[in-house]
Amino acid sequence: MPPIALPHDARAGPTKSEVRAVVVSKLALSAEDHFVEVGSCTGAVTIEAARRAGRVTALERKADRLETTEKNLAANEDSLRAEVELRNVEAPEGLPEDADALFLGGSRNFEAVLDHAAATGVDRIVMNVSRLEVAGRATEAFREHDLLEEVVQFQVSHGYELAGATSFDSENPVYMLVGSATANGNGGDDSRTVAADGERSSSEQSSDVGRIAGRDSKTGGADG
Repeated sequence: MPPIALPHDARAGPTKSEVRAVVVSKLALSAEDHFVEVGSCTGAVTIEAARRAGRVTALERKADRLETTEKNLAANEDSLRAEVELRNVEAPEGLPEDADALFLGGSRNFEAVLDHAAATGVDRIVMNVSRLEVAGRATEAFREHDLLEEVVQFQVSHGYELAGATSFDSENPVYMLVGSATANGNGGDDSRTVAADGERSSSEQSSDVGRIAGRDSKTGGADG
């Protein structure tokens, strides 16, 4: 698919393309899926999901950001196949009962959102975090809700010219929580089990957490 267009901006930048690629991989969306996003902001993840899922519901508590989502959706309408519903609410209010996949683009009220995900049996859950302390709390919350399948940390570096050669600026790391509220677990290809004591499972011990080099900007997007 061609890159998405984001002609309209918001104060909180979009989830960057490299991070979106990982999010989409972990969510493993299909045409039968109802995808729900909490914190749509610029609509970057909403648009990616609307290219793959059959139905999309995007929640955003700030009206101006939701307007940005709507404008960017319109700029990509030719590549979208899903029915998209935008809701100007603060989660967990407005969360549908029939989501197959859920993305949390921010950490606001995440415990209540996870309560809802666990209660309604969401099959695939991904949460992005840019701050270490929040990542720790989110990991514990996923574990307490019996949702946690995988914790991924990766970092994007951008190349730039330095003295006639190429050097790199390292950006802030992204912490990604991946989980499921169903027995079948995550639909992605690279699921790993996180032990109850927080240690990696034996199969995980032999493999490294992926790191991705890319070309966009810093945080990887804690908001849409």
